[in-house]
Amino acid sequence: MSIEIDGIQFEGPYTDINRLEDRSGVYAILDQRTDKTILLDAGESSEVRSRISNHDRKSCWNSHSQGTVSVAVIYTPNLQQTGRKELEQKIRNKYNPTCGDR
Repeated sequence: MSIEIDGIQFEGPYTDINRLEDRSGVYAILDQRTDKTILLDAGESSEVRSRISNHDRKSCWNSHSQGTVSVAVIYTPNLQQTGRKELEQKIRNKYNPTCGDR
C-alpha cells in the first residue's frame, strides 16, 4: 500500500511502527480521519523506526489527532542527510504541519 504526498509515493501508511525499517528515509506522520488524511508532522532520519519509536513530538501527534495516527515513509538509500532534509523541508513548506516546529 502507498500514499502520495507532494507527488511522491510513500510506503504505508502504517499504524504499527514494527512495519517500519530502521534505515534512512523521510517520514510523514498522518492523522487518518474518516473523511480525510491530515499531515501532522514530517521528518527525516538515518534510522526511521528508531526515530519514530523515540520521537519527542509523539504527544503533539496524539493530542492533535482526531482519527488514527499513522506513519508513511520513503526510504532513501541514495540520499545523504542533506538530501533527506531538503525533501523534508519541501513537504513542511507545502503542508505546514501542526507538529512540525523545530
